[in-house]
Amino acid sequence: MARQMTAAKPSPSAERPRQMNGAQTLVEALRREGVEVLFGHPGGASLPIYDALYDAQDIRHILVRHEQVAAHAAVGYARASGRVGVCTATSGPGATNLITGITDAMMDSAPIVAITGQVPRPVIGNDAFQEADVTGITMPITKYNTLVMRAMDIPKAVRMAFYLAKTGRPGPVLVDIPRDVSQELCEPDFDEDPVLPGYRPVVDGNPGQIAEAADALSAAERPIVYAGGGIISSGATPELTALVERTGIPVVLTLMGKGAMDETHPRCLGMFGMHGSAFANWAINRADVILAVGVRFDDRVTGRLKDFAPTPVSSTSTSTRPRSGRTNRRTFLSWATPSGCWPRSSRWCGRRRLRHGGNRLRSGGSVIRSATGSAMAVSAISMSAICSTV
Repeated sequence: MARQMTAAKPSPSAERPRQMNGAQTLVEALRREGVEVLFGHPGGASLPIYDALYDAQDIRHILVRHEQVAAHAAVGYARASGRVGVCTATSGPGATNLITGITDAMMDSAPIVAITGQVPRPVIGNDAFQEADVTGITMPITKYNTLVMRAMDIPKAVRMAFYLAKTGRPGPVLVDIPRDVSQELCEPDFDEDPVLPGYRPVVDGNPGQIAEAADALSAAERPIVYAGGGIISSGATPELTALVERTGIPVVLTLMGKGAMDETHPRCLGMFGMHGSAFANWAINRADVILAVGVRFDDRVTGRLKDFAPTPVSSTSTSTRPRSGRTNRRTFLSWATPSGCWPRSSRWCGRRRLRHGGNRLRSGGSVIRSATGSAMAVSAISMSAICSTV
């Protein structure tokens, strides 16, 4: 059973005053999520938050010289530690400077929470000084984002942000807090559970697909495992290694998948694709069954889709990729629900957009393609089951 990315253990909360302002509420909510390190750069709209951080001796703030660095540092922290990375910036240009790092987190499945300051509520939408529609701008590049309009809603927003960032397919979440909300007094409830009716990440493998995958691998003459970054983010390295050692199937890695398996292992061919080794590319192009786990079939790996893995097939099938709309007639026949993925379409919950569990092929998902042209999607956590079957 593959493991989900580890979450920090919340530290015990000491006795605290029942009434506090929004910024203090935010810091306490971060403390309860086990946050120890935060990367950021202050500004006018986020000064109340920094006042509260100054008094929080147990949360280390690392001052960066540019907000973009804060986002990238949070991504690096998340990938190195397995915990949720946190970054913060002020409103307007401060928040927009986080965009590249947030996009990186989205593409590479890194769990981060970005906290941004916003102009006071009365002037939102009036082209105020350093105002930007940050939730609108980041909507396509976050799993979820929200504009908190009441200080008492901060604990729930933070709890939801961390839960969404680290479950399913990990990714970025943004919480936007107006300056006057940070200053508003409230009596926060830190024990309120967020309600997420549209978010149902899949964590169990499909027995039928596991059996079909095992049959395809057992019948193959030249099978190969195509492993990506989803192996790392789901902690499935032991399962991948066990599968390879039991079956003797060789493995090729993507750039994001480097580290998913010991590259000195005799069955590991290293990285393939545009910048990979020639022998790794030869191996996958001549395979009759490809087990692709935790990958997205990136163009830097496949090149022209019609030329990728050009083993002759006895039947032609067509399916459009949910992410890009491109079609690969050889790779996809049918879709299931990979672990920790969501579709390109989104479900609206009130004024907030929430990406939910579905069939987007990203980290944690896998595809089997056999020489007969059949294909199926299974979850990364199914590897141990496949290993015991083949």
